[in-house]
Amino acid sequence: MSILKNIFTGLYIHPRFYYFGVGVIFVFAVSFFIPALYVPAQILFYVLVLFLFFDILILFNTDTGVKAERILPEKMSNGDENEVRLILTNYYRFRIQADIVDEIPVEFQERDFLIQTKLAEQESIPLIFSLRPTFRGVISFGKIHVYIASSLGLVKRKFSFPADTDLPVYPSFVQLKKYELLAFSNTLIQHGLKKVRRLGHTMEFEKIKEYVAGDDFRTVNWKATAKSNKLMVNQYQDERSQSVYCILDKGRVMKMPFEGLSLLDYAINACLVVSNVVLRKQDYAGFFSFSRRVDNRVAADRRGTQMQRIIEALYNVKTDFFESDYGRLYGDIKKNIPHRSLLLLFTNFETMDGLNRQLPYLKAISKNHLLIVIFFQNTELNNMINTPAEGTQQIFDKIIAEKFAFEKKLIVQELKKFGIQCILTKPENLTIDTINKYLEVKGRGMI
Repeated sequence: MSILKNIFTGLYIHPRFYYFGVGVIFVFAVSFFIPALYVPAQILFYVLVLFLFFDILILFNTDTGVKAERILPEKMSNGDENEVRLILTNYYRFRIQADIVDEIPVEFQERDFLIQTKLAEQESIPLIFSLRPTFRGVISFGKIHVYIASSLGLVKRKFSFPADTDLPVYPSFVQLKKYELLAFSNTLIQHGLKKVRRLGHTMEFEKIKEYVAGDDFRTVNWKATAKSNKLMVNQYQDERSQSVYCILDKGRVMKMPFEGLSLLDYAINACLVVSNVVLRKQDYAGFFSFSRRVDNRVAADRRGTQMQRIIEALYNVKTDFFESDYGRLYGDIKKNIPHRSLLLLFTNFETMDGLNRQLPYLKAISKNHLLIVIFFQNTELNNMINTPAEGTQQIFDKIIAEKFAFEKKLIVQELKKFGIQCILTKPENLTIDTINKYLEVKGRGMI
């Protein structure tokens, strides 16, 4: 009865059986014209039926032929490749062929997910694949379906394993780990990153030490040198305990997509990494977002739990598709940030008209704080500009693209004219350019 139940619930005909069946039918058809082939056709038919029953018997005579389990990380990193591991174990006493269909969360739109492999007797193997989420929130994995065939390959048996799991997708903590070491250096010396030219030094005194080759002669302490009979120099360190806020515009302008991720998600990932670097530099890191109102606030601090508080705040940021209220942003900053701070404003301006509507508020904010406006190049427009035009329509498209690209440069010049620093960057370079700017500001002692 157990075998019959297994057959009714998990029997699938393998395509190979149809090929053999068509071959037998063909021989029977030919035997009408060549009677001598009738007996061989019967033999082939009985052999096929015998093999079919034998294949069913060896596949369905046990309830535990295979086992599959899924191993997931505690959380996934948005915009990065995340490893998923399937462990498949063969309990049969013969070699099997396996087709694994995992119920991937619907957000990935993996409609043809299939892994094919072979397992020897009593073998257990890991099957590794990766998923790249382009969203934040909770995703749900479903069952694991395994279709097993023997070496005969006439039928398949289906096994389904309940593996329903809910998994959160957080801002890119993979980038956070990647750039963490940059916090201990004032120049970015990794391959592919821009080096920051450090100008002068800050004047926060640390200690007097004996001169060694390479020390700046301008830091020689002549009084200490006279007393000790050795050349002594003053050693300075970066000023610390300065407040740095990442301000995230979550209005409709940040919903524009690039390579699967929205500008909002690029900015969220950059906020996470920059906040970690700020804390490593012994400064106070804070965060808040705004659109029609200001929310997701994390006051600037450097306590041990600050990074986790920022991660949770970033996890909950979602666009509301409205135009952002910079007037309310200015009022909130004036009320809640009384001391001069570094404000990293992640937003986007496409036209001069868009900037001019908000410029009075940006100028007002920059009077009391060091404001850095960070917005994005439209890389698709750049691709259009660099592609040779063929035909009248493409010439018009290229001219319009050049106009919008030039307007971005005008926005940079307009902000600089009023003493507002800015970063115009490609979405994929946002994190690197923002860290560079922060280290440059620290190096120049501007806050």
